Amino acid sequence: MLLIAHGSRDPRHAATVAALTARVRRRLPGLRVAVGYLDFDTPSVGAALRSLHAAGAYEVVAVPLLLTRAFHAKTDIPGVLAEESAPLPGLAVRQADVLGPHPALTVALERRLRAAGVAPGDAPSTGVVLAAAGSSDPEASAVIAAIAREWRRTTGWCAVRPAFASATAPRTADAVRDLRAAGARRVAVAPYVLAPGRLPDRIAAGAREAGADVLAPVLGPAPEVARVVVERYGAALARELAATAA
Repeated sequence: MLLIAHGSRDPRHAATVAALTARVRRRLPGLRVAVGYLDFDTPSVGAALRSLHAAGAYEVVAVPLLLTRAFHAKTDIPGVLAEESAPLPGLAVRQADVLGPHPALTVALERRLRAAGVAPGDAPSTGVVLAAAGSSDPEASAVIAAIAREWRRTTGWCAVRPAFASATAPRTADAVRDLRAAGARRVAVAPYVLAPGRLPDRIAAGAREAGADVLAPVLGPAPEVARVVVERYGAALARELAATAA
């Protein structure tokens, strides 16, 4: 398995990816699990593929550590996998689906909110801002909005509003203010991001600026995230077996 992370100049990003990788390895003992970064951090995706190939791996499932299917998943990752695997004889690389949306990630969001101080009985009076990194891809933005609607429908928050740290509106601070204006007695911000970095810091700054009552930490190496990684890996293998059988 090759986990593909975005990368960041913030060292907390790589540390979080390393912790998630360790949790995935514990769930899949005996499987070689490597990490490659699209930018900033090392090893690069190409270096990780070369290392796996040199160690005798000829079939690799690449799992993007991304929560929405946007430009990186649609263009960057397929391109770099094709380019970097081409010179490696006998290497077959399959790209798994991105991690989100998935019900387990919503469970992880709720657990992060509980740890930050939101009690189960607070839900009817609490509005939640589902704060994502943001993308210029309308499909990705629509997915975040759909997650917010479903989360509100299934959990009893008084409202759940999407917000974005970049590329599109509304921003986190605006969503917090909108929830206040709509009558939410408490407002909690739940970052729908995997690891710390520039955009999660922007989400946190927006939450503080607008006076949110609760700011949850990023998803990080939550057990639910590791579970989804393993599921995406297994689904990619199942698709390959089905295609071979056909």
